[in-house]
Amino acid sequence: MGGRAEAVSAGDRSVEDPVSAAVSSLVRQLAPGDRLPAERELAATLNVSRSALRDRLSQLEGLGVLERRTGSGTYVRELESANLTSALDLAVSASRLSLAALHSVRVALERQAAREAARLGEPVPIAYMRKAVKTMEESTASDPDISQADLSFHRALFNAAANPALSFFADALRGVLKEDLAKRRERMRVLPDDRQVMIDVHLAIYDAVQSGDEQAAMQAIDHHFDVIDQRLLAASAEAH
Repeated sequence: MGGRAEAVSAGDRSVEDPVSAAVSSLVRQLAPGDRLPAERELAATLNVSRSALRDRLSQLEGLGVLERRTGSGTYVRELESANLTSALDLAVSASRLSLAALHSVRVALERQAAREAARLGEPVPIAYMRKAVKTMEESTASDPDISQADLSFHRALFNAAANPALSFFADALRGVLKEDLAKRRERMRVLPDDRQVMIDVHLAIYDAVQSGDEQAAMQAIDHHFDVIDQRLLAASAEAH
């Protein structure tokens, strides 16, 4: 239709969708709080049909990227990880992604965070990592504070990396995996040496990051997750 980037069917949509690409390109040029042009003007500027434009704007509104204000217009919002979590939940269900695949992504994010944290050596968030380990050391084996300290440690690690993109995607993924992570933690708590192992693997990450050794920090992350995988197998065996 006159060279317009028209809508494609839902089943055919991909990152190559020209209408979505055009709208996304415009949004990237705006700052949170900026108002989009009126729909008729925007459709003409992007050379797309109004129906296709309206569809893509609705998608972005659903993701929390845009906000429509009655009588005022459509505004750009700052995307929060919670909004991405909701979208990921739906995407995971629709694409049949396995939890194992998502955990692999989590490990990759943690490894990079550890590397960047070791490189930067930011003292305050690194101190919070040590504080979380101290909480584990002062807790009893059945104390729920250990689980909270585990969460606090990994958040401090991402803060130490000072990379907003890593933190953003880690928070979004953590939201998707929240229920599974809680179940995994409960399964491991039945093992008699759970508390000491938790202390050891997290202390190793802290020591490597604090020393500024990027390779050691990534290796410590790998060891942390290898140990968790082994303990999950052990917990399953004990349960049977």
